[in-house]
Amino acid sequence: MTDHYFENDLVNLHYYKFGSGKQVMLTFHGYGMHGKQFKLLESALGDKYTFMGFDLFFHKETKLKDQTLPTVKKGISKKKFANFILDFCRHEGIERFSLIGYSMGTHYATVVAEELAPMIDEFIIAAPSSLNPGKLIPFFSKNKTGNKIMEKLALNETTLIRMLKLFKRLRLIDAEAYKILYGEIGTAELRFNFYACFTYLRFFETDEPRLLKALNEQNIKSIFIFGKRDRSFPPGIGKDFITKLKNAKVVVLDEGHEMIKKNFVARLTDLLL
Repeated sequence: MTDHYFENDLVNLHYYKFGSGKQVMLTFHGYGMHGKQFKLLESALGDKYTFMGFDLFFHKETKLKDQTLPTVKKGISKKKFANFILDFCRHEGIERFSLIGYSMGTHYATVVAEELAPMIDEFIIAAPSSLNPGKLIPFFSKNKTGNKIMEKLALNETTLIRMLKLFKRLRLIDAEAYKILYGEIGTAELRFNFYACFTYLRFFETDEPRLLKALNEQNIKSIFIFGKRDRSFPPGIGKDFITKLKNAKVVVLDEGHEMIKKNFVARLTDLLL
């Protein structure tokens, strides 16, 4: 594995390369993770793919050129993010690629699939929040009142922790999601990043008819991976959408939300080799 930087007018992106295959796989990690999250895939799939593992916005070493509150509130459009991916591909000499995203990262992957479908070979999303993000994500990201509440909460550690405990008690998030989120709000910077992830990406809302058309017209191999015990994004979400795809597989692992483990690698390898 090697680490790299790509800089343009939008961002100074930090990313990892691993694997040595001719095909390229762009990887989009979950909230609170980093570009090495899919490193487990290298041992089984590294001969077929070269993986590009991004540190996503507001995570680890990737920094927006302007990471101020007004910029975060303005957000980023799908088209602007797609243009960023095109710039990155030109930088790396990439003509075609596959996509894999997990949880929060499925929103990034889905935007790319909508916007750049003719360049895509495979579309893989696990714990696919982008198919049905539930009620909280849209409320805190797109609703003006909800987003203002989130902004106030993000500046106050005690209140934010109390909110998470309330969400857990109301079963709006499960124990795994609570554990992940709790570990990401310990400092003012982390709380700002928490707010920014909701707000900056608010336009990354899946346009299902457009995504369906893109995947079917390009006959893109699509794989949807769920955890049987994942209460946040259970196997039933997206069922109506998935059945309309021409080239789709559904995998249900005996896992909760945190599923990027050996069993994940084994099942995905069976579908890709």
